[in-house]
Amino acid sequence: MNMTITRNGSQPSGKGPAEWFTGTVRIDPLFQPKDSTRAAAASVTFEPGARTAWHTHPLGQTLIVTAGCGRVQVEGGPIEEIRPGDVVWFPPGVKHWHGAAPTTALTHIAIQEQLDGKFVDWLEHVTDAQYQA
Repeated sequence: MNMTITRNGSQPSGKGPAEWFTGTVRIDPLFQPKDSTRAAAASVTFEPGARTAWHTHPLGQTLIVTAGCGRVQVEGGPIEEIRPGDVVWFPPGVKHWHGAAPTTALTHIAIQEQLDGKFVDWLEHVTDAQYQA
């Protein structure tokens, strides 16, 4: 078996769909599951004020903040600020959201595993009142 190198720029960037995101979001795929693996990752950039909808992951999610300043929240918990070098773990099935700060963009690498072909369960949008709480 040989190693695989996926060259920077070889995979197109995509726009975060309005069903799953509020504001302007760019998704740059990094890797998808191969053969016996089930992990996937993407670099996600949120413009100021942009954020995900509430969602859960069947096997959890890890975020590695690479640039900017952002916010994360689990349902029922406080909004937490995140900065470059921070690593955030959301356990399986925990309802949460993440995104940029109101005046600063955010880029993070999101890593999650699929269970029965599913990486994420998308829920309702985070309201402006929830985001600004």
